[in-house]
Amino acid sequence: MVRVPDRPSPAGAHGRRWPRAPVGALGSGTGALACPRVGQTRDHAGAELSLRVFGCPLFCVLFLAQANFAPYFFDNGVGSTNGNMALFSLPEDTPVGSHVYTLNGTDPEGDPISYHISFDPSARSVFSVDPNFGNITLIEELDREREDEIEAIVSISDGLNLVAEKVTILVTDANDEAPRFIQEPYIVQVPEDTPAGSSIAKVRAVDRDTGSGGSVTYFLKNPHSTKFSVDRHSGVLRLQAGATLDYEKAPAHFIAVVAKDGGGRLRGASVVLSATTTVTVNVEDVQDMAPVFVGTPYYGYVYEDTLPGSEVLTVVAMDGDRGKPNRVLYSLVNGSDGAFEINETSGAISITQSPAQLRREAYELHVQVTEVSSAGTPAAQAMAPVTIRIVDLNNHPPTFYGESGPQNRFELSMYEHPPQGEILRGLKITVNDSDQGANAKFNLRLVGPGGIFRVVPQTVLNEAQVTIIVENSATIDFEKFKVLTFKLLAIEVNTPEKFSSTADIVIQLLDTNDNVPKFTSHYYIARIPENAPGGSNVLAVTAVDPDTGPWGEVKYSIYGSGADLFLIHPSSGIIYTQPWASLDAEDTARYNFYVKAEDMEGRYSLAEVFVTLLDVNDHYPQFGKSVQEKTMVLGTPVKIEATDQDAEEPNNLVDYSIIHAEPANVFDIDMHTGEIRLKNSIRSLDALHNITPSGDHTWSLEVQAKDRGSPSFSTTALLKIDVVDTEMLSRNPMAAFLMQTKDNPMKAVGVLAGIMAIIVAITVLISTATFWRNKKSNKVLPVRRVLRKRPSPAPRTAGVKWLKFRRTKAADRFVLREDPPNENCNNNSLGSAPPPKVPAPPPPPSTAPSMGPAHWMVPTVSGSLAPQQLHPSPKPKALAEHEAAGRPVQSALVSELRQKFEKKNVHNEAYF
Repeated sequence: MVRVPDRPSPAGAHGRRWPRAPVGALGSGTGALACPRVGQTRDHAGAELSLRVFGCPLFCVLFLAQANFAPYFFDNGVGSTNGNMALFSLPEDTPVGSHVYTLNGTDPEGDPISYHISFDPSARSVFSVDPNFGNITLIEELDREREDEIEAIVSISDGLNLVAEKVTILVTDANDEAPRFIQEPYIVQVPEDTPAGSSIAKVRAVDRDTGSGGSVTYFLKNPHSTKFSVDRHSGVLRLQAGATLDYEKAPAHFIAVVAKDGGGRLRGASVVLSATTTVTVNVEDVQDMAPVFVGTPYYGYVYEDTLPGSEVLTVVAMDGDRGKPNRVLYSLVNGSDGAFEINETSGAISITQSPAQLRREAYELHVQVTEVSSAGTPAAQAMAPVTIRIVDLNNHPPTFYGESGPQNRFELSMYEHPPQGEILRGLKITVNDSDQGANAKFNLRLVGPGGIFRVVPQTVLNEAQVTIIVENSATIDFEKFKVLTFKLLAIEVNTPEKFSSTADIVIQLLDTNDNVPKFTSHYYIARIPENAPGGSNVLAVTAVDPDTGPWGEVKYSIYGSGADLFLIHPSSGIIYTQPWASLDAEDTARYNFYVKAEDMEGRYSLAEVFVTLLDVNDHYPQFGKSVQEKTMVLGTPVKIEATDQDAEEPNNLVDYSIIHAEPANVFDIDMHTGEIRLKNSIRSLDALHNITPSGDHTWSLEVQAKDRGSPSFSTTALLKIDVVDTEMLSRNPMAAFLMQTKDNPMKAVGVLAGIMAIIVAITVLISTATFWRNKKSNKVLPVRRVLRKRPSPAPRTAGVKWLKFRRTKAADRFVLREDPPNENCNNNSLGSAPPPKVPAPPPPPSTAPSMGPAHWMVPTVSGSLAPQQLHPSPKPKALAEHEAAGRPVQSALVSELRQKFEKKNVHNEAYF
């Protein structure tokens, strides 16, 4: 025996526990107990193994094969890049494809080992491993903000044993997220008298990074050119100390605020990320401004031929507060010397004297404008000088001036849809004609798209400040015109030369949120198969908002009674089914609902969506019964029928076939109708006996119903057919009828009900026809009947002849036959033809003695019909004469009827 020295404990060498032997090692021949305190002895033949426990004498004999110990990982602790990935962390900005770790382990026997790494099926596979060398490579991009730790299972194997460990890899942060402003856009309304230092708005930005990379500070992009300041920590926007707002100078302010994070490392470099937003401060007007004259200075000219009362010029003044302007009144203070007057409401200055009476070449007038408050009291005032000259020479055309001198092009930027009546303050235009008097009078007008703006003043004398006022706000649309171009034309009015000049007015429009999202179609139609899984895309709808920036972003939603099974992506407009939705075309084949497109301010439009489910062959054809019994009459087919619950063709079309019959050459089946008939060669039961010597007239067939869908489904049924001969049925009609309705009892009930309905209908028709005939003829009237007691008839029994008589048609016994009309057409004569005889009753049966004449009576409308005797009694003459004299208008038909009714038995008297 060879003694194997004790194996060194791996725990002593690498700080790990002794590896366990494979399960079932003892007694299985595949391993042995492993323990650091157990010595092992074994011979090469595996005959005997001694175990020696230190401190505990123990000896046992085991018959085991050579043991195979499991491999294990090295655990090198925190910060190590090789081992078993315990406590391993990785920055989120690690490039994809980087070698990030090395799995390291060993096998006690020195067998080759391989490494593996796996992930939860619901998670991403972030790493890959080289099975031979254990090199782990990053194959998916990391994002700590989405996933801050990764769970994986690393394993080591020597081919026989597999050791797996679950590890958690921490993803550390990198400064890869920029601050993001929330609650944009920032638009605030601030009164123009807001005190300096007041808080007017607050901006807020968030950064999803941690540490310094997640801290946010604020500052202004242009701090030196604004009246505002921002708190670097809170984001509160304030009006700077000593600053004031003025609606008349700047009705709006645009402040660029920057949010910056605290910086951090990203891909090996220190970076600082930032974001910018714009805060729009709209200044609200208050009553703090005096009236302002428009087009100053004012110059007017009076020609020598000017008539008294003529208008010289018009001054225009407006309330300096443009938000809520007051009404203004004009007046002349001094300087006119009674030669001029002004209209207090329009500001038109007129001459009151003839120019020949004027003693000065120039007049300096002072025009005062006074605001009238809403209460009707005078408020702020302003004054402007007006110079009026007397000239008569025309040698200068009108000329346009800007702030820097003569200019023929003026540009301005403004928002679309400004308020009605707003003045374009960015245009500083002055027009001047250096001539005097009427030679310096000219008109101003805009040449271009009409009805958008108007120019003030429209008539100028010598010089004026040109003002352009908004006239049609709706036409100033950024989506229609990005740029509006006009020509400002100044042309002299009353001069032969008609001097003129032009200047280009170019207006750049800025966008606002003035449009509603519009769908590309008012309705959308989609078709999807009914077996589409949950979450399947149905269709994509598109709505367009012409506005730019955030105002042009569209958000989609759906609603309606048919929208329960569908969802829509809010930004892409893709409509898809609910994850749990189960569609069935046989239950509901069509859905319709509404889709809504909405912008950030709640403007929206609607479109209707129609979704049609395409039928899928998902139903089997079904017979009414799996085992059916049919009776076949020779020469007549029997029919089987199966139904398919699918919604559309060809999925619900069924073909029939016989898949088994014994013998197989007896029946044929129509594949479309399911009719089963005997083969043409079989025409009698004898032919069937030749095929089936047993003489059995009942056959069992296995028939199949198969639909035409793809894939096709089929169902089988057992059909038992009982074959009968037509001669047997012809001898017994009732048996034939019951045989034919054996398979369909309701058919027999229906036939019987139909026969009864026909009999009732015929009876009603006959009764109705008789009633109306009697009513229209108005000849047979109800009569008083005198009934006498008849003698009792002799007892008798029914004879064969009487039975035969009763089998004849009863209607033939009571048919009223009219006599042929006489040649003289005299309906009043009743003696031209003898009355017809009533049919004689059948003779009494010979088996019974005759006790007297029998009296048979049938009820009628006015009496009874009785059997006629061999010798009828003659009609009373008095009665005939009375009828001929009292009823001359009776017809021959009625007379014959009456005669028939009057014929009675010789033992009875007449009823009338």
